Amino acid sequence: MIRIIMHGCNGRMGQVISRLVEEDTEATIVAGVDPFDNGKNNYPVFSDIAKCDIEGDVVIDFSNAKAVDGLLAYCVKKQLPVVLCTTGLSKEQLEKVEEASREVAVLRSANMSLGINLLMDLVKKAAKVLADEGFDIEVVEKHHRHKLDAPSGTAIALADSINEEFDGAYHYEFDRTGKRQERDDKEIGFSAVRGGSIVGEHDVLFAGMDEVITLSHTAYSRDIFGKGALAAAKFLYDKKAGRYTMTEVIAQKG
Repeated sequence: MIRIIMHGCNGRMGQVISRLVEEDTEATIVAGVDPFDNGKNNYPVFSDIAKCDIEGDVVIDFSNAKAVDGLLAYCVKKQLPVVLCTTGLSKEQLEKVEEASREVAVLRSANMSLGINLLMDLVKKAAKVLADEGFDIEVVEKHHRHKLDAPSGTAIALADSINEEFDGAYHYEFDRTGKRQERDDKEIGFSAVRGGSIVGEHDVLFAGMDEVITLSHTAYSRDIFGKGALAAAKFLYDKKAGRYTMTEVIAQKG
């Protein structure tokens, strides 16, 4: 039985994972961490991870960027693997993630779903063929009105998967407001929509002369992210220090 510490347990995803774990015979949540608690969980909840004195095997994190520094410090101190799902991290925080991965196992992913990770592979393959033919690349993402970061971490990850194939030759355009100029050939543009209860939609457009190819993913439920995070936790808990990816989790399940 894998003992999980749920960091951000009272957020939307924290509650999804709590529900999924209740139905899982291989895992249990032994403690939660959240600054707000109304006693609705069947496990103890701490307002700060530094106060958590319950032993676990792995941490799943769906919190916010402000809490990540303390989370990484705790995991290194306790030698706990961590599934890091919080997006919107600063450059300095990403460096701390790298530092922590030299001490403990870290799996960081902007999106935990199988479909999105497959989409990342597909857009990479599409770009190999279409970029040399002069196709422009744009990423459009849509999320619920409460999402704080824009563009989404998944949108950036999709662009990164393309850019890796071209040794970082593309630059990212996040805001064209006030610019009166043609787009650059080596540019990936981003558009972010925020509204209502949209769980998550991502479109990667390859726009050429007289034709457009769109590769898309739509999430209809947060369960897909929770199931991915739980699978990642099971994969990670006995791993040595290092950086791991959802690609490895998917490969093991296959």
